[in-house]
Amino acid sequence: MEILKNNIEKAWINNSMLGNIEIQKDIRKIIKLLDSGKLRIAEKMNGFWQVNDWIKKAVIMYFQIQSMKTTEIGPFEFYDKIPLKKGFKKIGVRVVPHAIARYGSHISNGAILMPSYVNIGAYIDNGTMIDTWATVGSCAQIGKNVHVSGGVGIGGVLEPAQASPVIIEDNVFIGSRCIIVEGVKIETEAVLGANVVITASTKIIDVTTPKPIEMKGIIPERSVVIPGSFTKSFKAGKYNVPCALIIGQRKESTDKKTSLNQALRTHNVAV
Repeated sequence: MEILKNNIEKAWINNSMLGNIEIQKDIRKIIKLLDSGKLRIAEKMNGFWQVNDWIKKAVIMYFQIQSMKTTEIGPFEFYDKIPLKKGFKKIGVRVVPHAIARYGSHISNGAILMPSYVNIGAYIDNGTMIDTWATVGSCAQIGKNVHVSGGVGIGGVLEPAQASPVIIEDNVFIGSRCIIVEGVKIETEAVLGANVVITASTKIIDVTTPKPIEMKGIIPERSVVIPGSFTKSFKAGKYNVPCALIIGQRKESTDKKTSLNQALRTHNVAV
């Protein structure tokens, strides 16, 4: 693995090396390992998420060494550099037409893809459902038993190589039409109501305490979140700007399914 990493770093610095057949083999080997889940763009180590930027560099260079190719599936035609993922029956993934996953994404046993899209470099752990017309962007990391509801947009990131991808930890529920982008992290068992939009610069305000607590880029574990707004002054006057409001927490004392239902009922969260 260290040899692979060194070769990728050298090719990244010296782009002319991409013409070398051995370097191309190394790049394709890394994409195969990503596809199988043996490598990940980001992984949690000692409680912290680490971005493997050299793997992301391999993904970027994979686009450079691939040729455009026509793929025909029944009446459908695709013209792209990246083939589609295959072998879902073997890995135990339910795939409903018209779900599409690109080769180089990993989808674990027990996951369900409703009509949706999963891009290269993404990782979807076991028991997770990607619901209808949801999109999982390049390199996004999604944990176990997550429900990504209909129309959700999980952002992708390839460049810059060191940028953190969107990370959704285990047992998270993401409500319909949410948008999570720019390396935002949603921690374990959080619940996002419908239409929550979170970017790296979005204010996340915990309103469960006497004084509001502001943060950015992270939803703490077990938080129940809804869309909100705050007043901001501009030269032209004061206007309401979108934010995300933490209005409560899921209880540890109940199982995950029950606590999800309770969170939605207790806090009147739309899904």
